[in-house]
Amino acid sequence: MPLHAVRHLLFTLLLLPAWAGAQTFTGNSAAIPDDGNSLEIPLNVTGLSAPLDTISFGLEQVCITIDHEWIADLDVSIVAPDGTARLLTSGQGGDQDHYTNTCFQQDAAQSIVDGWSPFTGTFRPMQDIGVINNGQSGNGQWKLRVQDTYPWGDEGSVASWSITFGSNPASPFHLASSNLPIVVINTNGQAIPDGQKITAFLGIVDNGAGNLNHPNDPWTDYGGNIGIELRGNSSDALALKKSYSLELRDAFGQDLDAPLMGMPSESDWVLLASYFDKSLMNNTLSFHLARAMGRYAPRTRDVEVVLNGEYVGVYNFVERIKRGPGRVDIAKLQPDETVGDDLTGGYILSVDRDDGPINGFISPYAPAESGNGQYIYFEHRYPQGEDLAVEQRNYIQAYVDSFETALAGPEFMDPATGYRAFADAASFIDLFLLNELSRNVDGYRLSSYLYKDKFSNGGKLNAGPAWDYDLAWGNANYCQGADTAGWAFAFGEICPDDGYQVPFWWPRFMEDSTFVDSVRCRWEALRDNILSPAAIAEFCDSVASTLNAAQQRNFTTWPILGHYVWLNPEPVPDTYAGEVQELKDFMNGRWAWLDANLPGNCGSGTGIAASTPVMAAPYPNPFRDAVHFRTATDEPVKVSVLDALGRTVETAGPFNGRGVLHGLKLAGDLAPGTYLIQLTGRSGSRSTFRLQH
Repeated sequence: MPLHAVRHLLFTLLLLPAWAGAQTFTGNSAAIPDDGNSLEIPLNVTGLSAPLDTISFGLEQVCITIDHEWIADLDVSIVAPDGTARLLTSGQGGDQDHYTNTCFQQDAAQSIVDGWSPFTGTFRPMQDIGVINNGQSGNGQWKLRVQDTYPWGDEGSVASWSITFGSNPASPFHLASSNLPIVVINTNGQAIPDGQKITAFLGIVDNGAGNLNHPNDPWTDYGGNIGIELRGNSSDALALKKSYSLELRDAFGQDLDAPLMGMPSESDWVLLASYFDKSLMNNTLSFHLARAMGRYAPRTRDVEVVLNGEYVGVYNFVERIKRGPGRVDIAKLQPDETVGDDLTGGYILSVDRDDGPINGFISPYAPAESGNGQYIYFEHRYPQGEDLAVEQRNYIQAYVDSFETALAGPEFMDPATGYRAFADAASFIDLFLLNELSRNVDGYRLSSYLYKDKFSNGGKLNAGPAWDYDLAWGNANYCQGADTAGWAFAFGEICPDDGYQVPFWWPRFMEDSTFVDSVRCRWEALRDNILSPAAIAEFCDSVASTLNAAQQRNFTTWPILGHYVWLNPEPVPDTYAGEVQELKDFMNGRWAWLDANLPGNCGSGTGIAASTPVMAAPYPNPFRDAVHFRTATDEPVKVSVLDALGRTVETAGPFNGRGVLHGLKLAGDLAPGTYLIQLTGRSGSRSTFRLQH
């Protein structure tokens, strides 16, 4: 054999293993149902000699050719024999007609969401297909799943599709380290359902401020059983990144209280995905401001989450709103407490979607706008509807009815017989300012909480805690949610046909001169410190700095920066920094509009002091070994830190300079718990804030 022929043969043999290892299987064509049902095209794979892994052999590529009159309506997924499903593309391409030889590889340079239709070539899928290479056998039935999400609108078909296996398998992204706490969840192969918790494992790594966290580090805060389920409403169902409700459990499946990441001990928590909120901080900011105003609001920690070995991004790990000494601190209501003072509290309600007569009740008073028969529904949050005695159910419904009757009546402004006899006006004022400053398009009308303690503990109806601000701060493209001008409480005037309207209370409150003056007075007390644009922007920048590395991983996994996601106003910022700046720009414009348009006069007789706080809200909260704050007065101020028993554990100062940022180093051996930080001016004026360690 000639030498050149030998060389050619050797070269061919060297290439043969890699070529021989690549195997492509082609599926059938089929029409896509136009009734909303999913099409699943089966493909039986045989002859693969090795299990699927991420190193030597596994799934490399999925290719599709689809003709459809509006491809943005299509969700296209690949389903492995073990049931693992990965979304290849969803909502892309607008009104275009084709995916033509469109291939998906995990290491492709361009994501499908960054491509332009008609799609031809190789793209990174919307979900990580490397997860499929999990050690399972590739032999078995694979499926291409296609769903037309807009039934009865357009027609189309799958012309062809294929899957390729080889020695360059897709490999999922692995989180190496993070400056944020890492939350690891393992469901042991179970899908997470909606409406019923499954038992899973939760591990948390939080090595403390200044230390990196690694997924394989020892568990610090918790390592044990949980119950987990999907959470959210219809809008959350549209998100690719899901939110979850968690319940810590002991070995017997019972609730288990534990303090997590510096937050008070409890069993129930929420992982908020913030998918529609690309700043990743709308809720964090809103809850921070509510706490700074002296109200309880859920504490949060930004975390990175690994679910069943897959990195799923940045989440808010949040306290769930519930009764308890560390949360909504009202009396526990026992099932047998049906008479006297015992019957009067505590209760937690929310203005929300109708969940039936067992879980809530309907107000006899129509909302501010009810031209289409809209009504207001109050959901029993604590106790839950099924746990209420008949007497308790009747009592809380009658109490809310009395409040509404007094507010609707001709003497509604009378402090003894009007609505103030039933409601804590100051709590409604604070929620009003938070909802209006953030222009929360869902505020007042959905997930809007109320609570009531026993009569012996004050017993009036309170507004709050704050919850659900994903679509606030200008992050909504409907019902003027992105406009800096106009009233959020006047939602019905803007969108009278929406099924969920604002209770009549808020326009009625604005007819009360005392309420209006009190709102103005409260605003003037907070506008230059807690609610000032400078203080809010500084807080946003501090959160963005903390999230800087993590947000890059989040938006690589969920490549939505620069792209419209349902309800985002346009134009859409191209970068994370742009998203944060958009929030701050909206806040600046909204603050200016409120300052110019809030009615009323602040003076004596409003019932709310007009004194200027000594400092703006300290942060971070929860804190570890230091807090930062700005003084809000020209006089020297001193700091005292007190524990939950009122004992002074730290003093410092004096601090000088209006608007100057100060840092206070605290002892590293402070016990976890609640602390008060007080700044006292030379004149005796004082500001007090509650922080968690």
